[in-house]
Parts: sequence; C-alpha cells; structure tokens
Amino acid sequence: MQLNRRDWLRAGLLSGLGIASAPAAYCEPWLDSPVTLPPGVVPPGGKPALKARLLANENPYGPSPKVLKTITEAAPDGYLYAMEHARTFRAMVAQRENVPEECVLLGAGSGELLSATAMYFAYKTPAGNNLVYPDPTFDALPRAAIKHGMVAEKVPLVAADGYDQNLQKISERISGKTSLVYLCNPNNPTAILTDPAKLRSFISATADKTPVFVDEAYIDYVKDPVAASMVDLVRAGKNVIISRTFSKVHGFAGLRIGYLLAKPEMIAQIAPFSPNGGGLSMTSLRAAMVSFNDPEFIKWSLGKTAESKAFLEQTLKKEGYTPLPSDANFMMFPIRMKGEDFVAKMMDQGVGIRQWKFDGQYWCRVSLGTLPQMQAFADALKTIS
Repeated sequence: MQLNRRDWLRAGLLSGLGIASAPAAYCEPWLDSPVTLPPGVVPPGGKPALKARLLANENPYGPSPKVLKTITEAAPDGYLYAMEHARTFRAMVAQRENVPEECVLLGAGSGELLSATAMYFAYKTPAGNNLVYPDPTFDALPRAAIKHGMVAEKVPLVAADGYDQNLQKISERISGKTSLVYLCNPNNPTAILTDPAKLRSFISATADKTPVFVDEAYIDYVKDPVAASMVDLVRAGKNVIISRTFSKVHGFAGLRIGYLLAKPEMIAQIAPFSPNGGGLSMTSLRAAMVSFNDPEFIKWSLGKTAESKAFLEQTLKKEGYTPLPSDANFMMFPIRMKGEDFVAKMMDQGVGIRQWKFDGQYWCRVSLGTLPQMQAFADALKTIS
C-alpha cells in the first residue's frame, strides 16, 4: 500500500507522540516531570523549573487523549485556512447554548474577547465614561478599558460581605456615565460564586440601562453550571454579555479557544474590534470540537480537581489557615507575612503561587494541581509556616 505525503506525515506525528493507540486511562503529569517556564522567565532564586506550577489556574492534566489525537490528525492540514471549521464550531456552540448563531463570537481564549469588548465600550461613548467592577477581580477587561480611556469605578471586596461581590454596592455606583458593569462569576482570585438568583435579579434590573458583562471562565467547576450561568438572560434578550473559555476544564490554556454570547446587535458591534474567529488555528478548532463533545473527560477532570481541592483545604486548615470557599479550580487564603516574601519562599521550595493584597490583608491564591503537586505545596507550606 502506498502512502501519500499527508498520510505519511500524519502517521509520523501520531507515532512520534505515542498516540497511535491512546491509553484507556487519562495520563497524569508527575512531580519528576517539572513544568518549564517560558524562555526568558526566571522565577526568584533563578530556578528554571517548578515542582508545582500552581500560579495560573490551568488544568494540570491538559487536553484529553481524544483531543491530542485530533491535533496530530489536524496538523497536516495546517496550511489551510480554518474558516469552515470556525463556522462549524460556532454552530455547535449556538446549538449547545440554545441561541442563534448571531449570538456567538469566537476568540482565541476569552482574553481576546474581553479586550475587544473593552475597546468597543471605550470608543462608543464620550471620553470619561465609567466601568464599574469589583476589586479584586480578573483584570483583563478593566486594564484594557482603562488603557483606552474609560474610568475605573472599583467596588472593594470586604470581610463584611464574606469577600463576595456586593451587588447592591455595585448598583449604587452605577450612574449616567456608566457604560458597562463587569463581573467574574465565580470570581477570580477569590473563587467565590455570587448567588445566581441574586445575580440574575441584578442583571434583570440593570441591563436595560447599563450592559452587564459576566465572565464565566470557571462556570464548569460550579456544582450546577447550567443553573449558575446567565446565558438564559441572553436568550431572554437582556443586554448581558457572557464570556466562556476552554482554558480551564478543557485544558486549552495554550491552545486558545473561547467565545462570547450576547444579543446579535451587541455581537455585531464588538466583532469589528476582534479577529472575529479568524485568529483560531486549524488544530485548536478541530480539537475544541472534539473536547466540546467529550463529557467523560470533563467529568474525570472535575473529579480530579475535587480530590485536589479537598486535599488543599485539609492542608490549609491543618497549618492554621482559613481559606475562602471555592467554586473554581483554585483557592485563596489570608497569609501571615508580606505577599512578596511568601511567594519568594514558596518558589525557593519549587512551588509557584500568586499573591494579592486587599482589605488590609495579604492573600495567597493556589491553583489546583495534581495530588503530587499539591503534596509539594503542602511540604513547602509546612517548611515556611
């Protein structure tokens, strides 16, 4: 049997990556395979690798075996533009979310779409218009909005509210100058889920006057993602914008797939500020279509995350820390030293984490890794506590 060039290349890729026959069980990364930081990025102390990379809210198990196989099969077609696959994936998203295709905007992860939304609202209204949002929160959209001329109206998270997003205080900050309200639910970095019923009521009362953007990057980790999502308000015609990403539970942080959901007229207005799906690669699109229909892997991945979360919570309480409740793939807790010092000391132990300071307190955010990675965190924490 003769092989043409594409068949030969595909066979070589599959065998070279060891995916010709995918394993029955999902693969787990282990501590003896340290994660290397990007070229030129050297952590404090000059260490080139980490035992546990717990600083970026990534899925440590990566994409599913089905996805890896699809990527190798798609790679030989990398010379083709992927417009048809983008249209197909957009239709898949619309069907899954039960909205018209005109309500969907694709992007390379949600970050690209957050920036596009910020630019649209910055330039559509007079200079000095306001963006209202809780603080701290994921700052990609706020940073882009401020860069392009919007004024930040921050509503601090405080202990009296359990560090939840106080919708009443946010509502009180909305004025005639407010162009957009931004909320991340569950919030990053706190991992707290704002009550969906209260959020739905807030949006219903607010969105007719001021659009509300809800970043649902971590919605898959919620006990009932369908009930917690605000997508039903898009279907109801409310002026709400929802963002989703494959960077978390799907393990696509480096593959870059995300989408917006909003009314058709809103999508049409934001789209010119983005590549409108044109920046998505053949491999990522085809991989996303497979992952979108791989509930077994999603269930498995969520189960592994739950195991690590339980271990982390037990570890923190054993060492005398009190973590905030978590509905995401990370956990936040107050620390007993300056945040920069805590990060440096943990990095000296080969563990990467993040730190914040708000409400007069230093905080650590730990992403959930594999159990061996969480054990490395526990060992490091015990050493420095």
